[in-house]
Amino acid sequence: MYIVCGKTDMRKGIDGLATLIQDSCELDPYSDSVFLFCGLSKDRYKCLYFDGDGFALLYKRLDGGKLQWPKDENEVRNLSQQELRWLLEGLSLQQPKAIQKTPKGVF
Repeated sequence: MYIVCGKTDMRKGIDGLATLIQDSCELDPYSDSVFLFCGLSKDRYKCLYFDGDGFALLYKRLDGGKLQWPKDENEVRNLSQQELRWLLEGLSLQQPKAIQKTPKGVF
């Protein structure tokens, strides 16, 4: 799951978003990945996914609240499920009070 940081022109459809993924992000829009985009107002987002025989585009507008979308327009982030949940719940991707995963230790 990838998040395209910064603002995206929400007028773009499937072809425009797939081109953005391929050209600007240098990723394969046909891969088994979900790509998330957010506009300037941060109260709506789009989700693009290729399921093997075509693209699916999800568009959501929030009735209350805004997303805390990362601002660096030159960045694409690979998100964990937990980070995605935080983001879509209106929280920041960085949760300093959350228990962080640690690498496996040696006993």
